[in-house]
Amino acid sequence: MSSAQATPPRGPRRAVSPSHVTAGFVTVLVGYSSSAAIVFEAARAAGAGPAEIASWLWALGLGMGVSCIALSLYYRAPVLTAWSTPGAALLATSLHGVPMAQALGVFVFASGLAALAGFSGWFERLMHRIPRPLAAGMLGGVLLEFGLGVFHALQRDRLLVGAMLLSLLLARRRHARYAVALTFGVGVLVAALAGRWHLSALSSLPWHLTRPLWTTPHFGWSTLLGIGVPLFIVTMASQNVPGVAMLRSNGYDTPASPLVGWTGLLGVLLAPFGGFSFNLAAITAAICMSPEADPDPRRRWRAAVWAGAFYALTGLLGASVAALFAAFPQALVAAIAGLALLSTIGNSLASALGDETWREAALITFLVTASGFTLWGVGSAFWGLLLGLLAGLLARRA
Repeated sequence: MSSAQATPPRGPRRAVSPSHVTAGFVTVLVGYSSSAAIVFEAARAAGAGPAEIASWLWALGLGMGVSCIALSLYYRAPVLTAWSTPGAALLATSLHGVPMAQALGVFVFASGLAALAGFSGWFERLMHRIPRPLAAGMLGGVLLEFGLGVFHALQRDRLLVGAMLLSLLLARRRHARYAVALTFGVGVLVAALAGRWHLSALSSLPWHLTRPLWTTPHFGWSTLLGIGVPLFIVTMASQNVPGVAMLRSNGYDTPASPLVGWTGLLGVLLAPFGGFSFNLAAITAAICMSPEADPDPRRRWRAAVWAGAFYALTGLLGASVAALFAAFPQALVAAIAGLALLSTIGNSLASALGDETWREAALITFLVTASGFTLWGVGSAFWGLLLGLLAGLLARRA
């Protein structure tokens, strides 16, 4: 029985639950804390100043917010979207010397290809051919770094992370649904008492709504082929494939192609403001799909809606909110991310290794993905899945 079809536990049904709000907030916190700096570098590589960077954050935050809320409400599933972190890394090294207008033309082109891939249906047909154990192995490999990050952070900050780990273990015995929320609260309190907050940079920040800047895209064949096509490939292979695998591993049979199509179309619309890429999320999505977000898989979409609301808020306030997230202690962010994903990592490994027919192939997928192996700018999730498929096919023929 898939997790999305599991019998819901007994208990009161609440339209707004602290676990939904906490899961949504932690999702946005982890998303911004882990990769916002790469987006800044990509924008600066294209010659963006403070106003343009704020416009990029406006487009990205609003786009992720609208897509998370709309798609989760429509499909009644926790559909999380994100910007392409590998795509941002690619842009940070490729946009030097490229005029801003041509850079935005690249964004329109890559997002248009994603929309075509989604609405044409070929992406859905591809995903149906991926065995579930391999998808689960890839998911486990993607998330392993975050699980290990808890204990790396514990070595650096024993008081803060130790208190959070102990809180999670105790809370799960009596208040499992609110375990992550309580753990996050303990982390915030301990960090405040220990003076770990980086608040000095916040006093001078202007708190006002961000003003988006329109730049008419220009299209050049050299930049479209040299940057646009790699951006499309990296986003599809490193982001959308793991994102759909995340949904499937948690038992949600939401159609994949429309999700990719709508996120691609959204990218086309917001590219002139700096929205360089929108795609399905994998790592942050796992937080909203975990049992800690809600024991009933059929209600976890509400956590994704809250994540969308927080994303939209970050877009409206732009760089000020990004700086606010930067004020969180690094150990706190690493700990809450890993602790919120413990159940998901465990379930992924159980699903990956449970079928003896695919066990070796799923293990290869897990190890390659966890290794961080990259080739031609494409991340380890794609190569882990590819090598796992090859190993599985060879084993079946033998």
